Amino acid sequence: MKLYTIDYIPGKDFELLGLVKGAIVQTKNVGRDFMAGMKTLVGGEIVGYTEMLNEARQIATKRMVDEAEELGADAIIGVRFGSSQVMQGAAEVVAYGTAVKFVE
Repeated sequence: MKLYTIDYIPGKDFELLGLVKGAIVQTKNVGRDFMAGMKTLVGGEIVGYTEMLNEARQIATKRMVDEAEELGADAIIGVRFGSSQVMQGAAEVVAYGTAVKFVE
């Protein structure tokens, strides 16, 4: 499955199949949350949260691709990600785009 952030694919004709998306709410364990709190005292990257968001993006992307494959898509255009805090230490990550099928 090809994923594109642009809204067209140069040199390709395609038919639009519709919106596809994947979402996950991800959290870290209490120990990592405590260590993240300690990190705020000295500054710097909070690696535990970076890892959590990277994992959440991967899962959300896979769910979006799975939905596109069910539609028979060849690619997804206009891919975007969104995130928001659901509660302390938990974030929702959404991946979405438009599933397309190439026409020959």
